[in-house]
Amino acid sequence: MTVDIISPDNLIFSGEATLVSLPGSKGAFEILENHAAIISTLEKGRIKVTTAADGDKFFDVNGGLVEFSNNKLNVLVN
Repeated sequence: MTVDIISPDNLIFSGEATLVSLPGSKGAFEILENHAAIISTLEKGRIKVTTAADGDKFFDVNGGLVEFSNNKLNVLVN
């Protein structure tokens, strides 16, 4: 799946991932390829992006919004 993590100032991450773990407002959750479409708010916490090439990458966030559809994940963070 294609993942873009964007802050108001810059593009934090853009690339292909096999798994993304997110700190949802109602609890942590993970998105894999072909996941059902979803829109959710995020709390302060850590995003984990697992890539086939580089393994795990971590990003600390103060909240935000996530949208997933058609194997495209957009994460807007503070």
